[in-house]
Amino acid sequence: MRLTQRLLLGSLIVVSLIVVCVVIIIDHRLDVTIGGAGASMPALVKQAKQDVYLVGCLALAVAAGVAILFARAVSKPIVELRDVARGLAAGDLSLRPSLTAPGEVGDLAIALHRLGEQLGARLTALEAEDSLLTALFDSLNEGVIAVDSRQRVVRINATGRRLVRALVPVPFPLDHLPRDRVLRDAIAGAIAGEVTESAEAVIDGRTLAFTARPLAGGGAVVALLDLTATRRLEAVRRDFVANVSHELKTPLTVVGGFAETLTDEDLPANQRRQFAETILANTRRMQRIVDDLLDLSRIESGGWVPKPAPIDVRAAAADAVVPSRVIAAEKGVTLEVCVPDDASTVRADATALRQILTNLVENAVRHTSTGSVTVATYREPGLDAAGTSSPSGVWLIVRDTGAGIPAQHLPRIFERFYRVDRARSRDAGGTGLGLAIVRHLVEAHGGHVRADSQVGRGTTVAAFFPDSTTGAA
Repeated sequence: MRLTQRLLLGSLIVVSLIVVCVVIIIDHRLDVTIGGAGASMPALVKQAKQDVYLVGCLALAVAAGVAILFARAVSKPIVELRDVARGLAAGDLSLRPSLTAPGEVGDLAIALHRLGEQLGARLTALEAEDSLLTALFDSLNEGVIAVDSRQRVVRINATGRRLVRALVPVPFPLDHLPRDRVLRDAIAGAIAGEVTESAEAVIDGRTLAFTARPLAGGGAVVALLDLTATRRLEAVRRDFVANVSHELKTPLTVVGGFAETLTDEDLPANQRRQFAETILANTRRMQRIVDDLLDLSRIESGGWVPKPAPIDVRAAAADAVVPSRVIAAEKGVTLEVCVPDDASTVRADATALRQILTNLVENAVRHTSTGSVTVATYREPGLDAAGTSSPSGVWLIVRDTGAGIPAQHLPRIFERFYRVDRARSRDAGGTGLGLAIVRHLVEAHGGHVRADSQVGRGTTVAAFFPDSTTGAA
């Protein structure tokens, strides 16, 4: 039964009892009066009783109306307070009670109004803090995975999803995580209360380091760090040290051996001269290796930045073929420059362009025993075969008719110290760094390189220089 009904019913009962009691008392007094006076006034008494009953009914009706008004006046603000309290509990913090109710009900309305304001302020602060924590959580470079006591993933950031390839929305069971034994054991141990520090696992080709810690309320949190790039750099560093050591070991051995031989005073003059020339040649070879390593280090570290300007390719190519003319003539190799007018200018750093051309021409002559080495260019219009927009620029090409390179070696020929035929390349005097330098110099201009080859028919190395060097390293 509602409050209004209870107030109304209670008021009606009280008023009814009072009216009935009054009517009974008046009726009793009239009967006593009639009994003392005899039978002379029956009609008057009867009329008086009727009037008493009528007045009683009117009083009862008036009392009922007053009770209804009173019940509504009392219950209306209370019902409003109830609705506001329900709304606040449901999360609608915009609701506020009216402050016109009198007495204690008014005090309750004021208290509920202040409660709503405080709840709104605190909820706003909590939402701001949660938004900040969520932004920090999602912006971490480390993956973070939170698991509850029922072995469900209840929180995971964007990096964690990428590392473990989890695409389903949270919460989801652990079965959606990679089935790696080290990772699963670490999570199970953390849920059981154990701490796992600095464990590593290879998951989907990535090397991941992770730590797992238990949560106070049950469950575990796992932090993932992608070490793939670090491990790759470590491998590159190890290979680099090994390759440098290997490349320098041979000329150092030759220099040491012949220098020791020169200490023999009985050595004929002609042999002494021959040994000295061998020492000089190997010393120069080591110097070229060191110079090339310094160039690579300077380019990769950002210590060198190209200064692009329009360069005449014909003049740069003419300068680049000069150092190789003697060797080419001895081998019967023809050096050619074929530069059309529409691709005679390249936007590049002058020094870098000459170094690129010199390295490519020397490399081509070194591996060509007969035929020709050609320097050519052609213009890229800026649209590919499908009509898709692409950068416009000039392709610089060095083509030879040498032995060619097997297809399996082509993707790696621009790596430092990579050799298709190690013994032959070393005997020919190459350092194994020329093509790596070419690649870095071209990419510093915002371009790229490629190589095509057929065994027995020759090799073509092409470098693309865009007309606009915006974004070049």
